[in-house]
Amino acid sequence: MRAVIITTSLLILAGTTAKSQVAIGKQAVTNTSVSLEFADTENRGMILPYVIDKSGITENGTMIYDTTDHKVKYLKDNAWFDFSIDATGTADLSIQGADKIEQPGAKVAILSGGNTTTTTPGILVLGDTNKAMILPKVASPHLNIINPSAGMMVYDTTKRQLAVYNGTVWTFWKP
Repeated sequence: MRAVIITTSLLILAGTTAKSQVAIGKQAVTNTSVSLEFADTENRGMILPYVIDKSGITENGTMIYDTTDHKVKYLKDNAWFDFSIDATGTADLSIQGADKIEQPGAKVAILSGGNTTTTTPGILVLGDTNKAMILPKVASPHLNIINPSAGMMVYDTTKRQLAVYNGTVWTFWKP
């Protein structure tokens, strides 16, 4: 019983002192302005959530892979903006098979500034007001990611632009 109390106390302490920064595939983020950062040592991207019905999504800035037309989209000024452009996208939706039941309340939130909760809807919510997410960095993803998945996003370090994959082709965006 004493071991359980000590373990619980340590977990609570770790939870209250944990940084609001997350590094995936690496030891730490590159600077204090980063909320979520991916390693750039491998040719991998980030896959957006596959969404069948986007009618209930109202949070501007939300990014999804829309399975109805196979496009990567984000919500801007309450309207969906198409990142894919190309209309020939495809996706194997069997990876979302019937045995994988969606949990409507499932959420991961990365918060800072003393925030411990968020009411913002979403699967992954970055609740920082002064930090950003850094996408996985890949040189020429259309050449180096051998088997990309529909809904994949990366930062192309060669062309210095956003790259999104709709299941058939890559689309590149530059500000």
